[in-house]
Parts: sequence; C-alpha cells; structure tokens
Amino acid sequence: MATHGRYLVAPAASTTPAPLLVGFHGYGENADRHLAQLTQIPGSHSWTRVAIQGLHRFYSQSRKHVVASWMTRQDRNLAIADNLRYVNAVIDAVKASHETNGTLVFCGFSQGVAMAYRAAICGHTKAHGIMALAGDIPPELKVESHRHWPAVLVGRGDEDDWYTHDKLDQDIKFLRSLSVPVKSLVFSGGHEWTEDFRIKAGKFLSVHGQ
Repeated sequence: MATHGRYLVAPAASTTPAPLLVGFHGYGENADRHLAQLTQIPGSHSWTRVAIQGLHRFYSQSRKHVVASWMTRQDRNLAIADNLRYVNAVIDAVKASHETNGTLVFCGFSQGVAMAYRAAICGHTKAHGIMALAGDIPPELKVESHRHWPAVLVGRGDEDDWYTHDKLDQDIKFLRSLSVPVKSLVFSGGHEWTEDFRIKAGKFLSVHGQ
C-alpha cells in the first residue's frame, strides 16, 4: 500500500550548485508555513529550501487549512520507517531536479524536530547539520551512538512548557557525550520561531553551507 506526500521547494537564488536545507513542520502545521519560516532565516536564499509535509493530513481547527502530523504512538515503529522512506524519496527527487553541491542540513520545529534528527542520523544521505527548535531527540536515537552525528543547533524559548529546560539540558549532555559539536540558544519567548533563533540559524548555515 502506498500514499502520496507533499513537499515544497524554493530554489536557491544562485544558478550554481547550492546546499540543501530540508525542513519539517510542527504538529498541526503544513509545508507552506514551514517553508515561509525557512525562507526568513538570514542567508537561506543561497540554499535550496525544501519543506516536507507530514503524511497524516487533517483540517485545522478553523477548517480553513489542511495541516498535518508526522505520527502518533500507534504503530510507532512502522510510522518511523514509512516517514524515513518518504524523506529519502523526497531528497532523491529534489537532487535529481536541482543542482546541489552535496551539503545537506535538516531543520525541524516542534514535532518536526524528531524527524530532523531521524532523517539526519538514519537517512541514506549524509547530513552536515541539524537545527532543532522546540523539540527533543527521539528516544530510539539515543541507542544509535555508533552512527554519524553532524553538528547540531538546539533552540528553545524560556517560556516553553513543552520543550523544557530539563529536556534541553538532557539533549545537550547526550550530544556532548558523543563529542557532537553542539550550540544552543535560549531566547525570550515560548514554543515558537523568533528572530533571535533565525539569526542564530543563519550563522549556523553560514558555517555549514560550504
């Protein structure tokens, strides 16, 4: 059985081969919203930006928008495998239709953070960075220490009740235990994108976009 996914691509402004920035939205969001956030990161226009939408669609509370979720606890391992195959296929399709230079960074917000980590650690294309905003490392990856872990940027708002200070601290300790280069930002705000994080993300991309 197969299902059809949806993703959006914003090509790099340059005509030369460009690095690839692949992002995953939060629960109840969609690819359109996430692509808009990726595009607001300073310097991101030199990257080919891809926003992948979760396979599980539903209507927003207002009934005006189609939004999505990545997975639930039901058949969790099967959903993870389905999502990884889907992400791998999207990346292959984008690389076949756009000139890329081999650099790949994943970005996730909220529920999409787990997908960013999974795609980077378990996907079939080598990742050069992970930007994780308001979400934690999924538990199954904590036993995948033998795999390649790229540099990570972690961000949370100081008023975020979901991605708490303790969760951030645990993630940083885990990453440092693997000698993963990790940078973190605690900004003024809640469970959200902010300009402070975008600026930090832009600096992260400038380092890893070569």
